[in-house]
Amino acid sequence: MRIGKDPWAPPSRPASSRPGLGRRRNRTWPAFAVILGALSLLTAGYISTFTRVTIVDGSALHVLRTHQETVGGVLREAGLNLLPEDVVNPPFDSPISHNLSIFIQRARRVQVRIDNMEPRILLTQSRSAQQVLDSLGYSVGENDLVRVNGEFTNDIPPVAPDAATDIVADIEFRHAAELIVHDEGGPPATINTTAPTIGEALMQAGYTIYLADNVRPALSQEVKPGTYVFIERSRPVTIRVDGREFRTRTHRAIAADVLADLNIVLYGADRVTPSLNTPVEPNMEIRVTRVSQDIVINQDVIPFDTRWAGNPDMELDTQGLAQEGAPGVRERRTLITYEDGVEVKRETIADLVVRQPQPKIYNYGTKIVVRTLDTPNGPVQYWRVLRMLATSYSASTAGVATSRPWYGRARCGMAMRHGIVAVDPRVIPLGTNVYVDGYGPGYACDTGSAILGKRIDLGYDDNNLVLWYRWTNVYLLTPVPDNVKYILD
Repeated sequence: MRIGKDPWAPPSRPASSRPGLGRRRNRTWPAFAVILGALSLLTAGYISTFTRVTIVDGSALHVLRTHQETVGGVLREAGLNLLPEDVVNPPFDSPISHNLSIFIQRARRVQVRIDNMEPRILLTQSRSAQQVLDSLGYSVGENDLVRVNGEFTNDIPPVAPDAATDIVADIEFRHAAELIVHDEGGPPATINTTAPTIGEALMQAGYTIYLADNVRPALSQEVKPGTYVFIERSRPVTIRVDGREFRTRTHRAIAADVLADLNIVLYGADRVTPSLNTPVEPNMEIRVTRVSQDIVINQDVIPFDTRWAGNPDMELDTQGLAQEGAPGVRERRTLITYEDGVEVKRETIADLVVRQPQPKIYNYGTKIVVRTLDTPNGPVQYWRVLRMLATSYSASTAGVATSRPWYGRARCGMAMRHGIVAVDPRVIPLGTNVYVDGYGPGYACDTGSAILGKRIDLGYDDNNLVLWYRWTNVYLLTPVPDNVKYILD
């Protein structure tokens, strides 16, 4: 026995082998087809009863099929929101017919601003600003202003169906006001204007108003009918200053006030042509010349000089610096005048020594001391000793021809011999007795073209000439001369 199976159950058959099942299914299909056909007939019948209607809403077009019986019902079914001022054709209570066209003419929401009154919002079927103003009882004159949305047009734009609550037109209407204009130098003129201010009215009428012109009432004043406008004209002037040229207009009376209006400040010696008190004339030129002055200081060095001063406390032939020299300063002050930056004048206003030079001073000794010198020939007294370059000569080596009458003689007339010496008289005066180391006593009584400064030429006989060329001490023997040359070249 198999577990889970009823032993008494009849043996199972396949479904297809069950008696009568296939025949039941075949009988169901004709019934279902009959029902479906009936529904199709009902649907077709219902659809055939719809009425086709076209709604023209401005630029929008709606086509629909409806069972509504009136125009109002169709519009409600279409969900269109209408205002009382909107126009529907045919009317709401008109019956519906096949292919009927319903036209909706939307009311236009406009804002009307008349002169300076508060704006008004209107719903209107008018297509022009003129019609709107006529409906409000306003007549538009020849000079009156009408603008739609800021433009000089009369047309009101259409409204879109989905913007029925928007303002489609801002209508501005302004009555022309009469102004009597008194322009200086001309006859009165009457103008009709719709401008809101005096300034705009004058501009629209072709008047050129300059900043310096005096206008009464003020340019910003509101226009009122019958207003008298007075224009006090400014005069054109040209100002030249600081390398620039200004062309402006003014109603000032004198040149000084014109410059003040332009904030042109005068300094010091600045010059104005014509003068500041000159009355202003049309096309007048006012020139400001900037005058400035500078003082230029030039300093020159004054060199110091060197001086010698005798000092009795210093021994002869001694020297010393007593004072350092310092240069002085000479100062010249020049006044330079400029006009518009160009030099026009130069003058010296001071020329003085602001610091005197200080000379350089050397002291030389004037104190003469007589001393004794021991020599092979015995002691001698001397008052000055000089270090000199010694050379030697004789009659035959002196450079004088034997035919000359002064051949063999010194300048003082003495015959050439040992003991005659040639000197520079500016150093050792002629007639001075000297003692020369290595030579002996000498008498200065001769000169020579080559014997200059501290040089001494020692005389000899031709037979005993000794050649010298060396430095040696030369002693100037007493007595001391009356005129001592304290400083030797």
